[in-house]
Amino acid sequence: MDRWQNIESVVVAGLGITGLSVVKYLDKLPHSLTIKVIDTRDNPPGQESLPSGVELHSGSWNTDWLVDADLVVANPGIALATPEIQLALAAGVPVVGDIELFAWQVDKPVIAITGSNGKSTVTDLTGVVAKAAGLKVGVGGNIGVPALDLLAQEADLYVLELSSFQLETTSSLSLKAAAFLNLSEDHMDRYDGMEGYRQAKLRIFDHADACIVNADDKATYPDVGDKQLIEFSLNGSADYHVAEHQGQEFLVQGSTPIMPSSDLTLVGRHNIANALVVLALLSQVDVDLSLGLDALKSYSGLTHRCQVVADNQGIKWVNDSKATNVASTLAALSGLSLQGKLYLLVGGVGKGADFSELAPVLESLNVQLCCFGEDGSQFMPLHPSAKDFDNMETIVAWIKPQLQAGDMVLLSPACASFDQFSNFMARGDAFTELALRYS
Repeated sequence: MDRWQNIESVVVAGLGITGLSVVKYLDKLPHSLTIKVIDTRDNPPGQESLPSGVELHSGSWNTDWLVDADLVVANPGIALATPEIQLALAAGVPVVGDIELFAWQVDKPVIAITGSNGKSTVTDLTGVVAKAAGLKVGVGGNIGVPALDLLAQEADLYVLELSSFQLETTSSLSLKAAAFLNLSEDHMDRYDGMEGYRQAKLRIFDHADACIVNADDKATYPDVGDKQLIEFSLNGSADYHVAEHQGQEFLVQGSTPIMPSSDLTLVGRHNIANALVVLALLSQVDVDLSLGLDALKSYSGLTHRCQVVADNQGIKWVNDSKATNVASTLAALSGLSLQGKLYLLVGGVGKGADFSELAPVLESLNVQLCCFGEDGSQFMPLHPSAKDFDNMETIVAWIKPQLQAGDMVLLSPACASFDQFSNFMARGDAFTELALRYS
């Protein structure tokens, strides 16, 4: 079936990295297409890279273009509820996203991951383990390379991170396996409530051969009962779980112990769950996991996401700068087992968040709470050890003489970075530089 039959005019709504990848993909198709771009920003990023012959309308919507199009390809940042998009839909114009275009062409196996937290780590780690097992792998989507750009790569397998925004405009993506990791409150400015957010995520299972779900979070289960479910759990029996074996905790597939969880370089209980998902996903595409276990063990994390950046004299320095909300910091702290003390760096721009959820977790840890930044003072009531600092460098200079083997220094701020840094990456880079200087 030729999806492009009867499509002559395509409007791309929203430029940037994704929009530009869509335009360049459309421009290379063996079809005679008229391509137009709408971006409500006055100077949209990527406009200087548009191919000749592609018309751009910037600074506002152009509803005439939308309703006259044969197809609208919307950027994930544009909600389907946007009035102008609704006008196009009312006029009978199909509205899709870049992942749907990817689905129309891809002819190799695809696995995909969604969830509120952890999807970038699982996507990246799945790619790393599959490559170590000898496959040519294209990794992208909501992480790194736009999905359509991956089609230019020679690949045996594609691994996609998919956001709820991308899934809203995706209806025909066939997957060998799909994972829904967890659900927690996010993007409530986009959805009417948690159920709308959940339903967007559940679309990942619509055409999946196997649905990988979190037995510890029932919100991840599809509502229809005719799906092949594969469960993972940290707290009980499941297809992929943890259990005692030979006196230590192992990652287990069915009844087969795979590896001790202590062999993982990754920090935190949530990353043990992430490793279970990687095993589950790759088992569905017949990857020889034994060839990838060393890569799984040695993986130190995505940059800025529970990434071990220094490990000297028994002291671990962990960069979790991407933890810009409370849920992410809670995930980093959950189940941490330390021989020594945790020096936890928190603070930045709080975005009006309620940080009190952290208090019970902090109470259970041997922790020194180090607060900094614009809203650092909001963390002070959470633990008796809390101490306020001007910035990260003063924190590290203060804790350095106290550090002993078994201790961990963890940057997991639960806040945005814009008070002292241009973004969370710059904040993580600054922490990494301090770690390497002082460790």
